[in-house]
Amino acid sequence: MKTLMILSMAMALLASPSWGYKQEDLDKLAAINTCQECDLAGADLHLAYLREANLTKANLTKANLEKAILTKANLAGADLRGTVLGVAFLPLADLREADLERVDLSHASLRGANLTGANLEKADLAGADLRGAVLTGAVLRDAKIDFADFTKAKFCNTVMPDGQRIFKDC
Repeated sequence: MKTLMILSMAMALLASPSWGYKQEDLDKLAAINTCQECDLAGADLHLAYLREANLTKANLTKANLEKAILTKANLAGADLRGTVLGVAFLPLADLREADLERVDLSHASLRGANLTGANLEKADLAGADLRGAVLTGAVLRDAKIDFADFTKAKFCNTVMPDGQRIFKDC
């Protein structure tokens, strides 16, 4: 009976997702501003200064990056689902193929950011600055875009919040 209980507890722990970041990954990011394919899920990085940080393919699910400075940061292929990036500063950031589903980007600056192929489904972009951003192949289905500024943004094969595809800049 005791063996069965230990076995079922072990299986439950293995089956449940892990949202804890790895401290060594956080230390690496702090030391050299690079952490490719690392696990920072759930990390509190609000107000962090991560200018030109390389976070390619990093796991940042449910992390707090509110008001973080990510100018020219490389977040290509990063998993940012459920992350808070409200009022974050991401001009010229590389977010190609990033998963930004349900991300809070309200009032964030994404001016000139590359969001080619990014998943922004159900993201909150209310009041965000996307002037000059590249949204080629991006998916914005069910995203909140109230008062977002898309002046000179590039739309090619972009899925808009209502599900329609835009080919304006192809």
